[in-house]
Amino acid sequence: MKFGLRYCNTGRFVDAARAVDLVQAAEEAGFESAWTVEHTVIPAGYQSQYPYSPSGKLPGGDGNFDLPDPLIWMAYVAARTTRIKLATGVIILPQHNPVITAKQVATLDAMSGGRVLLGVGVGWLKEEFDAVGSPFEERGARTDEYIRVMRELWTADRPSFNGKFFRFKDAFMRPKPANGSVPIIIGGHSTFAAKRAGRLGDGFFPARGASAELIQLVRDTAKAHGRDPAAVEITTSLPKDLDELPRLEAAGVDRVLVPVSFTPEFDTVVRGPEDCARWRDVIARHA
Repeated sequence: MKFGLRYCNTGRFVDAARAVDLVQAAEEAGFESAWTVEHTVIPAGYQSQYPYSPSGKLPGGDGNFDLPDPLIWMAYVAARTTRIKLATGVIILPQHNPVITAKQVATLDAMSGGRVLLGVGVGWLKEEFDAVGSPFEERGARTDEYIRVMRELWTADRPSFNGKFFRFKDAFMRPKPANGSVPIIIGGHSTFAAKRAGRLGDGFFPARGASAELIQLVRDTAKAHGRDPAAVEITTSLPKDLDELPRLEAAGVDRVLVPVSFTPEFDTVVRGPEDCARWRDVIARHA
């Protein structure tokens, strides 16, 4: 089992020096990855329901807090680290131009030595979609197509694509990702997200726990589409009780994410670089 840190571009770690200290300490302690989150804008007074809280609101309420762009934050800490993978958990893919995003991600991956994991989600905040000019109702269809666009640009020598939203022919894109492509991890807690992971994803990240039913749905969908079910990696949040880790391993979970202090309900958070070393034994025990 692998361990990552979650919410790394939030709270105190929006500060450049603290961000570097955190990720360097995580790398030294044996954490496999550092995960970021994204909201480009959070319109005040939003009415959309945040799906991961009973209040229906983001932690922090109205969104008036610093939240750096995840790819730029990752690029900054990539230059000061050597081994730890850098992940988005998640970017809201249908709000992005997939051709530009493919270029940015491939560049970061090539320059960091193949350390990018691209977690993507469809989004939930309609007001944000309105602000960036992306149609909220099309977000699922656009996500499916955008994944295919990026993979074509990363893997084909002369990328060509003819879809509903994007079309291009012999569109050279360099540099390519260091390992030929970038893993795409589907985020979300719904059956739609699980099925998308089975059809299209290299991984699945249900943000609030990987139930046996969702994991099985990923596997069944992958098999139905002629894919190897075991090749879809499962990532989930750290359980409140560390004694649950063996059960998660047995259920097929490949990676758990330890929250930084962005999540106050956990006792087992990493509040700063000084906490990373305390995880050495846990990481070693479950490696």
